[in-house]
Amino acid sequence: MGGRVKPGHDAEAEIRTVTELTHLTLAEARDGLKAKTFSATELTKAHIQAVEQARALNAYVRETPDQALAMAKASEERIAKGEARPLEGIPLGIKDLFCTEGVETTAGSNILKGFKPPYESTVTRNLWNDGAVMLGKLNMDEFAMGSSNETSAFKPVVSPWRREGSNVGAGTSGSIEGTHLVPGGSSGGSAAAVAAHLCLAATATDTGGSIRQPAAFTGTVGIKPTYGRVSRWGTVAFASSLDQAGPIARNVRDAAIMLRSMASPDAKDTTCVDMPVPDYEAAVGRGVKGLKIGIPKEYRVDGMSPEIETLWEQGTAWLRAAGAEIVEVSLPHTKYALPAYYIVAPAEASSNLARYDGVRYGLRENGKDIVELYEKTRAAGFGREVKRRIMIGTYVLSAGYYDAYYVRAQQIRTLIKRDFEEVYASGVDAILTPATPSAAFGIGEKGSGDPVEMYLNDIFTVTVNMAGLPGLAVPAGLDAQGLPLGLQLIGRAFDEETLFAAGQVIEDAAGRIALPQAWWKA
Repeated sequence: MGGRVKPGHDAEAEIRTVTELTHLTLAEARDGLKAKTFSATELTKAHIQAVEQARALNAYVRETPDQALAMAKASEERIAKGEARPLEGIPLGIKDLFCTEGVETTAGSNILKGFKPPYESTVTRNLWNDGAVMLGKLNMDEFAMGSSNETSAFKPVVSPWRREGSNVGAGTSGSIEGTHLVPGGSSGGSAAAVAAHLCLAATATDTGGSIRQPAAFTGTVGIKPTYGRVSRWGTVAFASSLDQAGPIARNVRDAAIMLRSMASPDAKDTTCVDMPVPDYEAAVGRGVKGLKIGIPKEYRVDGMSPEIETLWEQGTAWLRAAGAEIVEVSLPHTKYALPAYYIVAPAEASSNLARYDGVRYGLRENGKDIVELYEKTRAAGFGREVKRRIMIGTYVLSAGYYDAYYVRAQQIRTLIKRDFEEVYASGVDAILTPATPSAAFGIGEKGSGDPVEMYLNDIFTVTVNMAGLPGLAVPAGLDAQGLPLGLQLIGRAFDEETLFAAGQVIEDAAGRIALPQAWWKA
């Protein structure tokens, strides 16, 4: 653990200390601050420097160093008074979907350019109340619509991971397509920032897998909590019945610490449950002895990488060795989840995004009348993927198609939820599946001609959102190209504690995934 940087130290010693401070886990940093091994300002300065040196990754769309240092100073004053809070002095990255008072919030879209909310989202307010420090706003797919972070109006995030043998670096000229890897999406900026040590943890959101898929792609841990566990107030909406905020962190313990601070009852969000928030960290290390873990046969899909199949079997063996009972289960309506999701989500998006019209905030294009103003503003402000989903959503909600598509998709959703309820009623405590059908792919490799190819990345994750259940992605190994692969644990509603307990078993068995070298500084 790095000590204080004192005047007279040489540059090499300072760089070494910065590296040590940014390579701490959140729990280690928390303990170091408590022990006064280093100060909140030193920790924050180290991360500000790391962010500045990593702009080639394009993880941050807005850096807030002055605000971060002011928050760190306030944390030091509270620590000195013995008034430290759970996240006191911890530098975090905030996904650009969370409204932050006075700090531009754009949801990765040109249509919200210049929008500075006069209010704070409940999630970020909870974090600041617990003493956390904001380093800046993180890049994301536009309005959280994407699986690769390539739909962002601020250009793609570049994953800190590279294929084995690749010598691509920050100074590579020309196109980045096919050379750099995607970090996943829509929370790609969050995952890349955590993996590259540009923050100790980050907020993220998950509508169909947007926490778990990027976590799996970057060797980080991400949890999508039960729908209603974390308030959605002040978070820019994509699909309101599916969206849920959660953390991406370096390990299971850090994710547990983050979720406890992010979650809370909230009278401003009627879908947020009025339940006490458990001490999730206490569940870490509890083990899985006596638990029943289900393996769903329907998740063995055509085209799944043999490496994913092998990893799944390895994860099953690890849990069995730790004392869990492994049983095969059936979720028969799984095959309908992806098409049903891509009806429900665009339908809700078309309704939610109707508010962006150029009248009250954000981008405004002039027109001869109100209709032309709407048309020009939305044409200029929304990207291709957002327009595609608005059109799909408007179509399935239109007269003559509502019953044929939207109503039937909601009926399928009910059946998917019932499948899970029946499995858990049989005594199963959690379900183990792959997190993604493959490792990360190259920027520009998928989805350019056929968007459905990109949508298939959500094949293992969308069921969790459709059923409103918690899901945890844990890094479990590397593929033949040296890229991270993840496993997913799906739990009962409001039983995130079991996921943290089982996730820690997988993390311990897999060992720490070797984090990427900082090639982006070259």
